[in-house]
Amino acid sequence: MKTSNPVLARLGQAAERERSAGYAPAGPYGQPGIPQQYPSQVGYPAAPPTVAPMTVDDVVVKTVALLGILGITAAAAWVLVPDALVGTAWIGAAVVGLVLGLIISFSRMANPALVIAYAVVEGVFVGMVSKAFETAYDGIVLQAAAASFGIFFLMAMLYRAKVIRATPAFVKGMIAVMVGLFAVMMINLVLALFGVNTGLRDGSPLAIGFSLVCIVVASLSFVLSFKEIEDGVRMGLPQRYSWTAAFGILVSLVWLYIEILRLLSYFQGDD
Repeated sequence: MKTSNPVLARLGQAAERERSAGYAPAGPYGQPGIPQQYPSQVGYPAAPPTVAPMTVDDVVVKTVALLGILGITAAAAWVLVPDALVGTAWIGAAVVGLVLGLIISFSRMANPALVIAYAVVEGVFVGMVSKAFETAYDGIVLQAAAASFGIFFLMAMLYRAKVIRATPAFVKGMIAVMVGLFAVMMINLVLALFGVNTGLRDGSPLAIGFSLVCIVVASLSFVLSFKEIEDGVRMGLPQRYSWTAAFGILVSLVWLYIEILRLLSYFQGDD
């Protein structure tokens, strides 16, 4: 089955590898599949033991666990990192998180340790960003967090009600837009390091419009994740791939939160 979300794009390939190794997908009612057996009289080796298939509940548990790790790390970083080092910790965590995210996204195997490490690093990043914004705009962190989870649950309900579906055209368009936005943000970051202001992050009408676009795309990216989770369960992916699915949701949530935080700051003015 063809995959769509760039973060979860290798799940289908993983299922094929597991099946070629003797793993069978889940049965029609979610029971573990039975690996292919070989007649002992012809001397073929026995099939590998049955692997528990991934379920939606597995993804929910892993997502909650990652959010808990991120939240605890963010709170610890907020309290322990001195104000003078907030900027350094912010940039360092952003760079390390980007590297880990790319490794996880393009890895051929689900790696829970890397996913957990990513949640820890992102916790430091979110904690530092939140501390900086909260210092400048009192109460903004709680507003952004509430809005982020509100949008997530709204998208989940809309997907479950089939109001929004991940059609082939939707998937292709989303991937193109996400890749384009990532390229624009990276270019803007490089230019900012050289003192060039593109107007995308300075609170201008252009910046507000850009943040709104990012928020809409980040929100719709949940639909791709929900579709990939649905397909992964149907294909009988091994249980450990629920970490990869949870990672995809975490990436979108952090992106959405940061963009909402930034947008709210534009409307609160400067101190």
